[in-house]
Amino acid sequence: MLQHNTPLESVMLKHNLRNYHQKARIRVKRYNSIAKFGILLIGALLASAAAARAEVVRMQIDERAPFAEGRSFGRSGSYEKVSGRLFFELDPDSPANSRITDIQLAPRNERGKVEFWTDFFILKPTDPSRGNRRILYDVHNRGNKLAVWTFNGVRSNNPTSLADAGNGFLMRHGYTIVWSGWNGDVMPDGNDRLIAGLPIARENGQEIVGRIHAEICRNEKVFSQPIFHDQWSTSRVYPAVNVDNSTATLTMRPTRAEPAAEVPRDQWAFARLEDGKPIADPTHLHIKQGLKPGWLYELTYTAKNPRVTGLGFASIRDCVSFFRYSQEDARGVANPLGRSIEKAYIFGISQSGRVIHHFIHEGLNTNQNEQIVFDAALIHVAGAGKGVFNHRFGMTTLYGTYHQNNLAPSEFFPFTPMPQKDPITGQAGSTLDRARAKGQVPKMIFTQSSSEYWSRGGSLLHTDVEGRQDLKLDPNMRVYLIAGAQHLGGGEPTKGICQQPRNVLDDRGPVLRAMLVALDRWAGGLKEPPPSRYPRIADGTLVDLATFRKQFPKMPDISPPTAYYAPRRLDPGPRWFTQGIADNVPPKVGPAYRTLIPAVDADGNDLAGIRLPDVAVPLGTFAGWNLRAAEYGNPGILAGLNGMYLPLALTAKERHKLGDPRPSVLERYPTRDVYLALVAEAALKLNQEGFLLDADLVEILNRAAARKLWGEK
Repeated sequence: MLQHNTPLESVMLKHNLRNYHQKARIRVKRYNSIAKFGILLIGALLASAAAARAEVVRMQIDERAPFAEGRSFGRSGSYEKVSGRLFFELDPDSPANSRITDIQLAPRNERGKVEFWTDFFILKPTDPSRGNRRILYDVHNRGNKLAVWTFNGVRSNNPTSLADAGNGFLMRHGYTIVWSGWNGDVMPDGNDRLIAGLPIARENGQEIVGRIHAEICRNEKVFSQPIFHDQWSTSRVYPAVNVDNSTATLTMRPTRAEPAAEVPRDQWAFARLEDGKPIADPTHLHIKQGLKPGWLYELTYTAKNPRVTGLGFASIRDCVSFFRYSQEDARGVANPLGRSIEKAYIFGISQSGRVIHHFIHEGLNTNQNEQIVFDAALIHVAGAGKGVFNHRFGMTTLYGTYHQNNLAPSEFFPFTPMPQKDPITGQAGSTLDRARAKGQVPKMIFTQSSSEYWSRGGSLLHTDVEGRQDLKLDPNMRVYLIAGAQHLGGGEPTKGICQQPRNVLDDRGPVLRAMLVALDRWAGGLKEPPPSRYPRIADGTLVDLATFRKQFPKMPDISPPTAYYAPRRLDPGPRWFTQGIADNVPPKVGPAYRTLIPAVDADGNDLAGIRLPDVAVPLGTFAGWNLRAAEYGNPGILAGLNGMYLPLALTAKERHKLGDPRPSVLERYPTRDVYLALVAEAALKLNQEGFLLDADLVEILNRAAARKLWGEK
């Protein structure tokens, strides 16, 4: 790709060519006009750069090195990685920062600004002119990088080597991939997690204290653990004001439907175990008898020193604005992306996807110069959730499921980018209200797995809160269900904490690669994405539990769920939505919103959505749900975000012996050629509709051809 001229050079060149033979007087007049335009343009650029420097005041580059051993990625050429740290100063009195909880209570420097910092990491074309001039900002998940893993198929928190490039998809398409720290509760653990340094709020120079409700559930018996912990990470918790538990309360119960019993204070402590001995620790919980697997333990205590968590949103806004629009930092250190960026897209999975929806909801997709930050967003498996991302004592890892963290306000009204009203609370609005008011609504693609409907309230993204009718989607929005997929993506058919093997459907890479291509064309004004494809009330593909249980095939030892996640209407108090401060701890609990789940066919596979060839031409049942096994406590209830895979019997004789009503493999596909023809037909259709790229089409066909189910050696 040739080097582009600057805007001023382009205008002057065009002028010269057009007016070469005209009279000198006219030519001089026009040159004067161009010069005047050039002065204005340069002034605007300088003003923009100066304004951007007011947020990113210093960029520290720690490493700049070739990526993938200098290998060339087609027209994009070679890539390099750039990593370091960004230092910010924000004006707490600026209207652009007014939505950030407790920013007025953050420490100020001698210039009256709030300081904080974040790590950053960039993979970029060595020659920027050879890239596609797009930033793909990957919202990290608990400090982990997701984009290269998702699109290129290789997981690394420090992508450096040729092996770390995987299939090279993002590089061949010319993306500049940007990561930065945004949440202050990520603990560095030697795994190259991205971190951020957010300030502690103080009031009149004094420590701020407040009540915290924490729910703990373990799948194995343990005797101590950090107060906030999940299977993916340990969070930097808010410490108790002291290790005396006399003002704290700990309760236990098998499920939320049963009454809680208080754990006597002499049976637990704020402590961690070292060599079998409890050591006082205001960030850990120790229970003498151990935590029962699958049980819910609820700790309510007084904590201190809340981080200004919402600055994480500001860091995303100002990091991308700096790399997109600025030429240098306040010290004159050059932006490594220079003037190479025309558009910016944001991508996130699960927690990271909820961050994106919440970020847009807060109106932060406009920077302090009134410029748009992200032109488009790709939001994967976020359900209808946002999060505790901009609240006092906010823990960003929290999210509700059917069994756990029902009192964590990760789902809150409004749920959709479309206007809606809650007839019970009287609330009204949409998640795009602030973006619409500023005239900067990004293009958005939401992709959901089946698990989001079972375990994350996914139907609330596109229905009314009573689950009575479908909502008309915003024109800037697409919603796609990947039929039969699980939240965690396809994996090995091991059971984990589940009764049945977990889901093996390979969905993330193939679908999201196609969606990123579609998003880029859409944001560039070239072509709209395929029409939304998701279950609807109107056509009977979005149903209640009773209907689902009648539809699901009756198989021995397989019991459909008896309940699924329906977020409660939670009331943390009058200051929660205006100031981000909870007065009711734990929150008061109101009626649940009504959620619905995908209808299934006779095999138990989702009817609606993007039906990948493995689902459209099945060798088994793919489900977004699974049930807990007895050894992990609470058998028979939904097993978190896990899905399920139930392979078909090979022959009619085998299925009759098993009592399986689903036709066997050989009954459906008597020969290998019949099976491959059907797979090819399904894959080609998805390719033509824009849901599969050519390379993934070929991979799916090759994988199907390699299956040996017809007696081949």
